[in-house]
Amino acid sequence: MLDKICQLARDAGDAIMQVYDGAKPMDVASKADDSPVTAADLAAHAVILKGLQDLTPDIPVLSEEAPQGWDERQQWQRYWLVDPLDGTKEFLKRNGEFTVNIALIEQGKAVLGVVYAPVLKVMYSAAEGKAWKEECGVRKQIQVRDARPPLVVISRSHSDNELQEYLQQLGEHQTTSIGSSLKFCLVAEGQAQLYPRFGPTNVWDTAAGHAVAAAAGAHVHDWQGKPLDYTPRESFLNPGFRVSLY
Repeated sequence: MLDKICQLARDAGDAIMQVYDGAKPMDVASKADDSPVTAADLAAHAVILKGLQDLTPDIPVLSEEAPQGWDERQQWQRYWLVDPLDGTKEFLKRNGEFTVNIALIEQGKAVLGVVYAPVLKVMYSAAEGKAWKEECGVRKQIQVRDARPPLVVISRSHSDNELQEYLQQLGEHQTTSIGSSLKFCLVAEGQAQLYPRFGPTNVWDTAAGHAVAAAAGAHVHDWQGKPLDYTPRESFLNPGFRVSLY
């Protein structure tokens, strides 16, 4: 199953790259929350939705680009959670820091996850408590790694006062910034040790990265110490959270 989902993420990445490289028009529009959506988001959504329906017709799919209503979702015990193009702002900036995110949710937990960066040609994946990174055709298992001072990874496009105050109180550390769910993956592969998030995210922004980070040995908890939970609820918003070694 994991290999098939990885290939599906690559196919979605190919659809994104046709727009990114200019072979197809960008067609940028704004959603109700003023976040951007492009032809690439919609093309990747179509590829993933068809692929998942063919692979697992009995498992419903929740995608950022076509979220179902609460009445339909509230009884779901097992479902796919998808962000066809995570990091649309990075896509529009053309910095390559955007990803395809696909996660399988069972009983509120992200038990399988794939994060694919089509420009970087890097695939992160996780299932059954193990996480991998595939690059240049080489796939290797990854795990978290401690370091002093810790490297803190933060969002490239989203900052807030709470984050700045937190970093000031953190003690000695270094910071780096990157877009999309790649922040989870940097912690998972041991390049960074902490990813704090105070600003708003939705469940499809985090589930695949959460699966990868957790399988690599990281903890993904809200600021009260509870693991992020993907049990269906009316709101798609996550609480603030931290991804860390401890």
